[in-house]
Amino acid sequence: MTPNLPGLHFPKSPGSVEMLRYIVRRLFSAVPVLFGITLLAFLLGILSPGNPAEILLSSGGESAYTAEQLAEVERQLGLDRPYPQQYVQWIGGVLQGDWGDSFRTKEPVREELFSRFGVTIKLAAGALLLTVMVGIPFGVLSAAREGGLMDRLSQWGSILLLSVPSFWAAILLVGIFAEQLHWLPTSGQETWLHLVLPAIVLSFSTVGTTIRLTRSAVIRELSSQYITAARGKGISQRLILGRHALSNAIPPVLTLLGNYLGGILGGSVVVESVFAINGIGKFALDSIAVRDYPALQGYVMITGFTFVAIHLLTDLLSIWFNPQIRLGGGAAA
Repeated sequence: MTPNLPGLHFPKSPGSVEMLRYIVRRLFSAVPVLFGITLLAFLLGILSPGNPAEILLSSGGESAYTAEQLAEVERQLGLDRPYPQQYVQWIGGVLQGDWGDSFRTKEPVREELFSRFGVTIKLAAGALLLTVMVGIPFGVLSAAREGGLMDRLSQWGSILLLSVPSFWAAILLVGIFAEQLHWLPTSGQETWLHLVLPAIVLSFSTVGTTIRLTRSAVIRELSSQYITAARGKGISQRLILGRHALSNAIPPVLTLLGNYLGGILGGSVVVESVFAINGIGKFALDSIAVRDYPALQGYVMITGFTFVAIHLLTDLLSIWFNPQIRLGGGAAA
């Protein structure tokens, strides 16, 4: 929290009424964003080459099919209607809890996605935990020993983590910890051990970014006036770092982690495919191959809602850590 030092005055934490108004404003501002995402997903689906009906007929063993057979499959899938009607019908179903049926599995899209969503959330939570446990402490230590050996090692390590491609890191870790040492399984999702290697791979680049961002934010705070006053009062360096500098440097790091957690939902495709994890990323990748419109639209909806919710939570946590942040253009107090 912000220190209480003589001659330095900081805004108080925002009141509950103002915070509620801020949350309501953010929720309303998210509506057009979600609408735009769904509309863009729908347009990209219909503009991309290929016909889902033709793909389904070919995958069903129909090497030569008639125009009547193609028209019948398009009618069953609802692809014979005008595009605006298809979009309005889909949105109306979503508002009633009906996200449509997958062209590929013939199962309700909502059930398919939610059955896999928990797996991706566990994977994302593990990667986020590793990022927080490694990235923030090393960033703080690097800032506390600026120019020293720890600082140089942390910066070199962060550059290395940022430079390693995720697929190459996955293959390397599997070869070492699964094939040679036999400590961890190579693939699957049955136990928490199956998610250790995927979580490590997912956290690689963000750990590097978190180290560098935490370091720069803490160094900036350590040069502030209130830190100088705290040192003049004889407060220990450990207390200055942990209670004062870090609490005021954490908002940009929280923003980074919020973006990272939201990005995992759409960026875990490679990791889920390499480690054979049946999450929503792999489900979306399989759906793209057969132009499964309802599945892809449902995927966009669930990731869009989750991303907006994560960003709102990140903003609220940033305000809680640093009341100087302004709410909607007004002062926080």
